[in-house]
Amino acid sequence: MSFHKSNSRTPLTPTLYTKIPTVASGYDIERNGSKDNASINQPTKFIRSDMADVPAQQAAGSTLPLVISRKKGGAEDASGDYNPFEHRNVEHPTSDVETLIHLLKGSLGSGILAMPMAFMNAGLFFGLGATLVVGILCTYCVHILVKSAHILLHRRKIPMMGFADVAEQAFLDGPPGLQRWSRFIRFVVNAFLSVDLLGTCCIYLVFVGTQIKQIVDYYEAFDISLRVWILLFTVPLIFMNLIRNLKYLIPFSFIANVLLFVGIVITFTYILTDVPNPSERTSVASVVQWPLFFGTVIFALEGIGVVMSLENEMKQPKHFIGCPSVLNIGMGIVIGLYTVLGFFGYLKYGGKTEGSITLNLPVEEKLAQSVKVMIAVAIFFTFTLQFYVPFNIIWRGVKDSIAESKRNITENGLRIALVIMCGLIAFALPNLGPFISLIGAVCLSTLGFMIPATIELAVYRESPGYGRFNWIMWKDICLIAFGVVGFLTGTYVSILEFHAEFSGDHIGDSK
Repeated sequence: MSFHKSNSRTPLTPTLYTKIPTVASGYDIERNGSKDNASINQPTKFIRSDMADVPAQQAAGSTLPLVISRKKGGAEDASGDYNPFEHRNVEHPTSDVETLIHLLKGSLGSGILAMPMAFMNAGLFFGLGATLVVGILCTYCVHILVKSAHILLHRRKIPMMGFADVAEQAFLDGPPGLQRWSRFIRFVVNAFLSVDLLGTCCIYLVFVGTQIKQIVDYYEAFDISLRVWILLFTVPLIFMNLIRNLKYLIPFSFIANVLLFVGIVITFTYILTDVPNPSERTSVASVVQWPLFFGTVIFALEGIGVVMSLENEMKQPKHFIGCPSVLNIGMGIVIGLYTVLGFFGYLKYGGKTEGSITLNLPVEEKLAQSVKVMIAVAIFFTFTLQFYVPFNIIWRGVKDSIAESKRNITENGLRIALVIMCGLIAFALPNLGPFISLIGAVCLSTLGFMIPATIELAVYRESPGYGRFNWIMWKDICLIAFGVVGFLTGTYVSILEFHAEFSGDHIGDSK
């Protein structure tokens, strides 16, 4: 995922929002007035009229071949012939190729520009191997999330669910001690998605301000600090984010995609020219820098928060996972490109590598200046699209407590307040490197590793079980531990890096 994500991450690129699926149309009994897609024997605690998540980004679809499991209490169709995909009512289902394109567009965003910095914090060859490992783990966690979702779809006899739905229903399948936390885990998923995506918006402001400031400083036209630039760009974003209908944002999405693609291609031409000898670079960086690498790579690659949305939109969702599959092909391309840019970007610029590789391009050259401007404009337009999802998560949680007559003005006020909040956070922390790592460590370690593994533990508890020697349980425990370590160390080191930045020092500097 990119400086979005969306995932997210998200963390997420402009085109992710060209089509916003809803995930409740098949089983929202209260809204649709029909029980056709719900089991009459299903316990009522499993079917709620508010189960559907807010509209999510159109990104990587994800589905596993049907998994029919047995669970006490008759959660599955006794005849075993219920197919959730046949009960889906999708107006414009996406083909395998379309889903692959969405996956690539959703992953190959501005996050790729931070990969050379990630390699700087890992070392040239350690970063090469570690990026491949983390990419494979991220992809695998998408697999187990969707696999668990499919088991739950059969048990509940409902056609589709979002990420928060899957987490909630999985906890209801767990032991009694876990069931009481089902509503809480739903809140946690949505909260971390919101923090991740709003944090990405903050990063966008820092990114845009940094690119433009570098060009203006070269011509010495003005002497404006980065913080002032951030505030200046926040003002027009306040008005742009009052737009509520996504169809009016589609032109911005198209422009951003074109500019970002052209900018990345030109950036590749710079970093692949006059490449130094690998012996001139650090092969393995100091261990204390590794958490910054981990947070940055997770931030760039992780998009698990939106995979269920695309899974719900696929024409043939079973084609997403398997061998070959949409997910494996797409993520293979993404991981390969991220690794190549990270490796050669750090090889080219070494210890001078910036938080965005475009900042290393020679500012005195017109072509490089055009790249910086193109990337800055693309990210600026992406802010509005990125902002859409977290706002809807938050708005959906509060709008029912607001009188109907005051909802319009309250919604506008909330939009303005959140954009200003992003501007103030970016103003206070105008450093791309540790900011990216912090968001990746805090939000995406949780969403990308800990929660999917916990979901699988809960869903597999009774059926189909943990396998021989309980290998599934031990595997998930390792994934959770990996996420916890990444969360704690990444957060701690990112905070230290912020402090070191203000002190004129950096983590890993020799004394």
